Amino acid sequence: MKTSYSLGLAALATAVLTACGGGSNDVPAGPVIDPISTARGTIVANPPPTLAAFSAAEYKGALSASATGRNLLALAGDPKCGINFRYMEYNTVGGKGETTNATAGVMVPTGSDAACTGARPVLLYAHGTTIEKGFNMASPATSEAGLVAAMYAAQGWIVVAPNYAGYDASRLPYHPYLNAEQQSSDMVDALRAAKKAFPNVGATASDKLFISGYSQGGHVAMATAKAIQEKYSGEFKVTALGGMSGPYAMTNFSQTIFRGGVNLGATVFSPLLFTSWQKAYGNLYASPSEVYEAPYATGIETLLPSSTLNFTTVFTTGKLPPKLFSGGALVTGDPSLDALFAAGVGTPNLIKDSYRNAILTTPTHPALQAAAKNDLTGWVPNRPVGMCMGAADPTVFASNTADAATAFTRAGAGALVKVFNLEDAATVGPTVAGAFAGAKAATAADPNASGSSPAEKVVQAYHGGLVPPFCNVVVRGYFQQILAAGL
Repeated sequence: MKTSYSLGLAALATAVLTACGGGSNDVPAGPVIDPISTARGTIVANPPPTLAAFSAAEYKGALSASATGRNLLALAGDPKCGINFRYMEYNTVGGKGETTNATAGVMVPTGSDAACTGARPVLLYAHGTTIEKGFNMASPATSEAGLVAAMYAAQGWIVVAPNYAGYDASRLPYHPYLNAEQQSSDMVDALRAAKKAFPNVGATASDKLFISGYSQGGHVAMATAKAIQEKYSGEFKVTALGGMSGPYAMTNFSQTIFRGGVNLGATVFSPLLFTSWQKAYGNLYASPSEVYEAPYATGIETLLPSSTLNFTTVFTTGKLPPKLFSGGALVTGDPSLDALFAAGVGTPNLIKDSYRNAILTTPTHPALQAAAKNDLTGWVPNRPVGMCMGAADPTVFASNTADAATAFTRAGAGALVKVFNLEDAATVGPTVAGAFAGAKAATAADPNASGSSPAEKVVQAYHGGLVPPFCNVVVRGYFQQILAAGL
């Protein structure tokens, strides 16, 4: 569920900000501030301030100035619109329903091209896992924000991209990670707030609402579509969902991991997940020392997200170990899977054997009950659902997508579901499949890529760097087909 895009967009964003003078001159004087109301969906300052504004020509020029930018241009297409990046604060709830706040990016397309004017479709976008507390989708210096901006906002989509409670300026002292109820509420509240801002930021929204997200965000996006269908249908109507590499089948996914099918990055995801579910349900453990080995238990509930750590330093500083369990890797007979699973066990390890064994031997264990509560395979979507993934994903196994698609089909919604596998030209087309294969080959041959062998380099880059841009291309194309069909 890691989001660590290897697209060089931070450097690109610096160039873009330089090209447009580093920010905006169109923030109206005296925005309306409402520091008193804590009602869900309340926008704190309206209009929300602009962090950066640039024209389509400026954006294309900045992209064209680097190899990584040119690669992104080749995938996303030349910008048709300029983009204003707005920074919005709104009120929402935490994992226990407590009142809190969160922030979001609102990307508004600008310019005279027909794609940039009139009523525009809205994309509600959910980002992938990060452990950096200052993560901000309102800033083009954030790599995932840059990717989404190029793919959508620069092509005429209004984008609303929450940072989630617990990040950026949120007062919540933890993040409700993969808490379907809270994260969908957060997304709905961001959309409510953004709709209040639209008239004041030059955003004319059509009645077409699309929801997408990557990795953790794939789960969040699906949870949000489910919540809107079941609880907010009188307020919003989803045109289509485009989930990407999401952990939808939380029950099967969790059971696989605890049986020893350890996914890449598990020691980062585990404390985020256990803390989230402990805060919400209160019964996963009596104390962190029940779950975690002694060197890591103290302070682990407040370790992530962090103002000082990233996906590299959390390991190099010894805050987390590289292994999840002390032993007992799952053996499947598939050499690549067995190598992946074996890499996740050993010492030093994070999770105590006693806690793991309790989960494995207790079908009603609170951790498994929490996983079931946040499993997204049990609803029946009534709007189109596209799901994109890479079959060899070592972080969020492709079985999550397969399980969700099978469940929806069995429930009678199969005609609404389309699965896209980047490894299968029959589902994504030969152009995308070929380009993805080429990107993998280039990574395998890159002397600067992480990993001790070509195969390991691809494994390390697969989920966080290789899949995201291509799945965004595929999902955007899926959305465009739905728009063209008038669904």
